Amino acid sequence: MNSHHLQTLEHRIAPVRQRLMTHPVYSLVNSVPRLRCFMEQHVFAVWDFMSLLKSLQRHLTSVTVPWLPTGNRAARLINEIVLGEETDDDGRGGHTSHFELYLASMADCGADTAPALNLIERLRSGQTLREALQAEDIPASARQFMNATFRIIERGRPEEIAAAFTFGREDVIPEMFSQFVSGLCAVEPPRYERFRFYLDRHIHLDADDHGPKALLMLSALCGNDPACWKRAALTAEESIQARLELWDAVQASLVRLPAETCETAGEPVLL
Repeated sequence: MNSHHLQTLEHRIAPVRQRLMTHPVYSLVNSVPRLRCFMEQHVFAVWDFMSLLKSLQRHLTSVTVPWLPTGNRAARLINEIVLGEETDDDGRGGHTSHFELYLASMADCGADTAPALNLIERLRSGQTLREALQAEDIPASARQFMNATFRIIERGRPEEIAAAFTFGREDVIPEMFSQFVSGLCAVEPPRYERFRFYLDRHIHLDADDHGPKALLMLSALCGNDPACWKRAALTAEESIQARLELWDAVQASLVRLPAETCETAGEPVLL
């Protein structure tokens, strides 16, 4: 791994990353209505993450028929990450994608899954991505975030997609999700167990496995090319800024809803 270029990148994004880690949104998910509101916007970030992932797999491996060897050193890394993200343990003896696990968690919590499911159905029916994202049932904050993600994908530079994947997702998710988990009540009703499992799974999987592999993948893509590392740094910054803007919008939604505590909500909830 090229430590000099990586350190330069991390130094550049440190201020915007720190703003993300200290965002007020984490402490605001403190009631059932606020949890549902958060999930109904965040689910779209869970979905478009998979497009970042599969875009990288398309660039780094052969996914066409007839198959052709790529000789890419990062191919194994991305395939191992895909295995975990697309077909992970579901905590109940089966396997599922993290997106589908999140949808199940939303259903457990009483959050509205229809807008996310409707997006999938519109795409399956043949609508273009641009058409599908214009639907009125998609929150404006989520639409803006997804558009930012797909702009990076559509530019078609593997190092930029890897930078967004690494620093906009895998690097920040464990620390972000830890702040949500730290607010969970000690005793939760069964309806929140799957969401807790989802959060815990990401904290450990991304921190211990996917995050380090993503760094190795980005390093393999950029090598010793300063221009490549610069593009990666700019995209990492762009991706984190998009998350900040999503969190700002979610925060604005949450403050309009009632806050509760375990003692006042009538059942254990997020604190």
